[in-house]
Amino acid sequence: MERADERLLTLLRVGRIQAPEPLAATDILIADGRIAALGRDLAIPTGWPVEVIEARDLIAVPAFIDQHVHVTGGGGEGGCATRCPAISAAEIAVMGIGTVVGVLGTDGISRSPADLLAKVRGLKAEGIAAYMYTGSYRVPPPTLTGDVQRDLAWIPEVIGLGELAISDHRSSQPSHHEIARLVSEARVGGMLAGKRGICHFHVGDGQRGLEPLRRLLAETEIPAEQVIPTHVNRHRTLLEEAADYALAFEASVDVTAFDEVGEEDISAFDAVARLLDRGVPVTRLTMSSDCNGSLPEFDAQGGYIGMRVARNTALIADWQRLVNEAVLPIDQALGLIGANVARVLGLEAHKGHLAVGFDADITLIDDDLQPQQTFVAGKRLYARDLSP
Repeated sequence: MERADERLLTLLRVGRIQAPEPLAATDILIADGRIAALGRDLAIPTGWPVEVIEARDLIAVPAFIDQHVHVTGGGGEGGCATRCPAISAAEIAVMGIGTVVGVLGTDGISRSPADLLAKVRGLKAEGIAAYMYTGSYRVPPPTLTGDVQRDLAWIPEVIGLGELAISDHRSSQPSHHEIARLVSEARVGGMLAGKRGICHFHVGDGQRGLEPLRRLLAETEIPAEQVIPTHVNRHRTLLEEAADYALAFEASVDVTAFDEVGEEDISAFDAVARLLDRGVPVTRLTMSSDCNGSLPEFDAQGGYIGMRVARNTALIADWQRLVNEAVLPIDQALGLIGANVARVLGLEAHKGHLAVGFDADITLIDDDLQPQQTFVAGKRLYARDLSP
């Protein structure tokens, strides 16, 4: 229940707005979780219940969107003792992230879509905009209702199917027909629910690479916007294939911001730079963290050696580096973790931009591009403590 003294309106006064394009406005009026007005020196009638937040030294940008988060924790490849921990709302908001999409990975047994839904709803209760994919690496995928279409149609938080694993020794080695059927199920389920019904594909380091998705788009009527492969920067051969795939099918690809780049992995910064050099339009590129998932190591026979837990810090660091090293101007770079992601997920009507009527998901960054405050649906979830 809302407290009687809680302000119904919030007025942000900032130094600059990147929406992601630069705006002349410096004031953002928030009402009922949405942006009600943008302007300069907006005047609020005397007596209106408004909280004014002065942040003239900060830049307002759309709160970041992370489309690949193991919110319940990933892992388990080395047994129950290797399950990764769940993520907290604070860990999300402190990085300027306002929206996450939860995924199950290898372990769809001890962790279930029901666990994932419960965590997503918990994050929502704490203020994060949270969604989920039904399914996991496995085919047939575990679901909430027993059917992919029904999950999409009846569960509001379910916006797609994933992360289905291909070209990986941990996948179910799905056939072309199985992949085509599942993608079409997600597509129709999404249509029935007014959602995109995206299929989010985990791509391993197997030799087949993106061939299953190339064949899907070449041999069926499925549009390229229905699928997005992630982890395409596992190694250079896969990244080059991802560039060819994006250009041939006018498709989107997602790079992972690895927090520790190994001998084969390519950083998200280098991957984006390379894809741009290959001529892939920036609007077809997205970045995600894979945070709280496992980063397992296997020997040549596929035996488990060890594991690290992924974090979301590299996502923001690589994004900052793209701007600071002039690979992309800030408005285009914001698309990689904002507008482009919103479009891929089918959320572009209300997320990814700062515009009247859009969700008031706003991150305030400083001149070093460091998140200082995070608002989701107009509620401040994070503010950096500047006390000595």
